[in-house]
Amino acid sequence: MAILYGWKVHHVRPGMTASGRWMTHVQGHAGFVDLVLAHNTKGVIFAELKGDTGRVLPDQIDWLRTLDAAGQECYVWRPKDWHFIQTRLLKGRPDNDDCSHPAN
Repeated sequence: MAILYGWKVHHVRPGMTASGRWMTHVQGHAGFVDLVLAHNTKGVIFAELKGDTGRVLPDQIDWLRTLDAAGQECYVWRPKDWHFIQTRLLKGRPDNDDCSHPAN
């Protein structure tokens, strides 16, 4: 959907190791968000993606809080947030942002 609405999308997918564990090869601090979206008029979004019952890990919370403190728009997005996500990607940043709190 983001691509259809004109956003640039960056998402890193984990890979399976020889030992059968899922890992994401990264350099830097652990816990960086799953998705970065950028639009030339609608801004930049950092989003951690979770299922309805997925837990946000401490390293992920730390990244989200750091990004938020730096003035960035960041979210924990779950399937139940689909309407908000679609509206945000289509129309731009809302004035009252219910979904941006890292503890969600």
